[in-house]
Amino acid sequence: MRSKRFTFPGSQGFLLSARLDKPDTTPRAYALFAHCFTCTKDIFAASRIAQVLTEHGIAVLRFDFTGLGSSEGEFANTNFSSNVADLVRAADHLRQAGAAPAILIGHSLGGAAVLAAAGSISEVKAVATIGAPFDVGHVTASFSDRIPEIEAKGEAEVSLVGRPFVIRRQFLEDVAVQKLEQHIATLKRSLLILHAPLDRQVGIENAGAIFQAAKHPKSFVSLDRADHLLSRRQDAEYAAGVLAAWAANVIETPAAPMAPVAAVEGAVVVEDTGNGQFQQAVAIGPHRLLADEPVAVGGTDSGPGPYDLLLAALGACTAMTIRLNAAGKGWPLVKTRVILRHAKIHAADCRSCETTVGKIDRITREITFYGELDDDQRRRLLEIADKCPVHRTLTSEIEIVTTAA
Repeated sequence: MRSKRFTFPGSQGFLLSARLDKPDTTPRAYALFAHCFTCTKDIFAASRIAQVLTEHGIAVLRFDFTGLGSSEGEFANTNFSSNVADLVRAADHLRQAGAAPAILIGHSLGGAAVLAAAGSISEVKAVATIGAPFDVGHVTASFSDRIPEIEAKGEAEVSLVGRPFVIRRQFLEDVAVQKLEQHIATLKRSLLILHAPLDRQVGIENAGAIFQAAKHPKSFVSLDRADHLLSRRQDAEYAAGVLAAWAANVIETPAAPMAPVAAVEGAVVVEDTGNGQFQQAVAIGPHRLLADEPVAVGGTDSGPGPYDLLLAALGACTAMTIRLNAAGKGWPLVKTRVILRHAKIHAADCRSCETTVGKIDRITREITFYGELDDDQRRRLLEIADKCPVHRTLTSEIEIVTTAA
């Protein structure tokens, strides 16, 4: 699994903290996860579900709603409607990266939010809820004793899951007008309802009401012995496994995104795939691979970036040159590990550079030699690294001739 953390602008203009978990291979689909009321994207159930889904080839984006976790903004100024709007913004971010969500998953109030948001995200094919309330106003039950004070004074501090939160009158007014039944009845997507019969925060009758309001295709799975937050590992893992199996059944596996780019003998061919803003198909003789950019900068992260490929070329050439020379000398080199990084630095920070103004590119190369080598052999192999052909090309004068085909 590969994970990336980044931010994107939410519905109120604040930056929302997000995490995208992806399988090691090209994702079969993308899912968007909405956490429970006053929770965060890193709650155990969310983390475990994301991990299992990625193991089944589904990428998962989870984020902190405005004012929660690491996201900007003030929780007191949010409500159910703003949460739904944040979900739509998260889907917009994925769409702009060429990876719109096909699956929405929501836990508790997040489940109600994905039901309300689905109609605004055209690419969604399936919706799953975990311990979701049928009546959005149900959330006020956890601080019902403070409602008179909120209505009288306009706000009050309440304790939720052991932490203080300010709830304002506008929150009560917003949840009071929500009509979730209408969203459920017109969902027109596959629906999976997961609920624990022993859920003390959101009773099992809520699952029954959601199921009754929904049209087929719809499914219900009982999370026996689980609590509302799926606190026990086995409960979270079971829910995640059910979600993965259901998603695999309702989501059509797309054809491999590798474009059928034709190879040209003696050349490297790169063609735009049309998938996302940056994805490119690369043909090198019989070999095919993708080049892309990270989601954080607008790509789909389906392959290494251009600079990553450049570093890979230098690293591979370095290791090959070292092995060839060590073998020729009969030295006991078992293997070589090369770690490379690229950065932009101020020219003034480079003592050996002729350029003194502006910024220059710096590639750092860290080499580990495995084997019973003495200090002199290791020193000489480091010198040999600088003699690899790609290293010489990068450090010599290069002419690049561009023509129109």
